[in-house]
Amino acid sequence: MTGSDIPSSFRLAYVPGVTPTKWVRVWHERLPDTPLELVQATAADAPGLLAGHGADAGLVRLPVDRDVLAAIPLYTETTVVVIPKDHVATAAEEVSLAELADEIVLHPLDDVLDWETLPGRPAVERPATTADAIELVAAGVGVLLVPQSLARLHHRKDLTYRPVPEAPESRVALSWPQAEEAPDLVEEFIGIVRGRTVNSTRGRAATPPRPAQAKDKAKDRSKDRTKDKAKRTGAGGARSKTAAGRKPQSGGRTGGQGGKRGKPRGR
Repeated sequence: MTGSDIPSSFRLAYVPGVTPTKWVRVWHERLPDTPLELVQATAADAPGLLAGHGADAGLVRLPVDRDVLAAIPLYTETTVVVIPKDHVATAAEEVSLAELADEIVLHPLDDVLDWETLPGRPAVERPATTADAIELVAAGVGVLLVPQSLARLHHRKDLTYRPVPEAPESRVALSWPQAEEAPDLVEEFIGIVRGRTVNSTRGRAATPPRPAQAKDKAKDRSKDRTKDKAKRTGAGGARSKTAAGRKPQSGGRTGGQGGKRGKPRGR
């Protein structure tokens, strides 16, 4: 992507409960010249927003229509039950669905859990939003089952929550409009959420050495090898000359003594 084809910014949608802060921080470090714009959307509206190109990619809750949107699952959330702090269930570390059989379980219209059968007793009316349901829990009307991130998002001092292992779970994914190839900036964000380094093969490629630099390095290595060889050869030649220039000590002594013995003694 070059010239005028480079987008001026990257639009990232995200749904309530998802915190993109750490990924946005890495984005700003790696692509400081490409602004990232956050677009908040409800869990129900996010897929349509992406399909209509209202955002380049989004952190959404599954499922999505895979014929329209591509998606990479990122993590699965624990489901918890939100209860008043004085509720009897606070005595346990976890709560089973059977223990909620006598409770009024609120089911807001924006619920993100895929229930086959909702536990407990239904409320007279479904709250419009999760935020409304939280208010009803605080008022003692019932309890609420949500992904843990939503319980944290709507935290109140008079409420707490406990894990419900048997409940359906919510999966969060990175999603974008289907295409033969993901756009360059989407690929950049995929690399960030997957923890790829800057120089990974699918992220920004590492800058290869220029051909001239590679040749220079090869010449330097060749020169070094030649110098080393010359030093070794020179040292060996010096040793050979020194050895050849020495006279055999034993032969010298023998010759001298023999010469003296060969002369007749004068009387």
